[in-house]
Amino acid sequence: MYDRLIRNILTKEGKEGKINVALMGDAGIRKLNRQFRHLDKPTDVLSFKMDEDGVLGDIAISTETTRRQAQKYGAAYRSELKRQVVHGVLHILAYDHGRRMTNAEKIYQKL
Repeated sequence: MYDRLIRNILTKEGKEGKINVALMGDAGIRKLNRQFRHLDKPTDVLSFKMDEDGVLGDIAISTETTRRQAQKYGAAYRSELKRQVVHGVLHILAYDHGRRMTNAEKIYQKL
């Protein structure tokens, strides 16, 4: 669904590989969040860096949380989902929250 966007980001970042995206509900992402971050609550997006056999990592996105956030921010659901994909990819590429990530998100949202 967002393969082209991910490939474009990777190309601009000088990286090669594959990033898998899994869309799920709040229950699924809550389970992952509890297992890997020890937080027993749903979240919007989780990134798992792998860098094995050409796979750079996996991204899990809660469609339910994404839909609520889109409504909260007055954004279209697809636009918010795209923002989550970009955010997840940047985490796999070792971006941390902050100015650098915010600037990159603005650039890559336009792709």
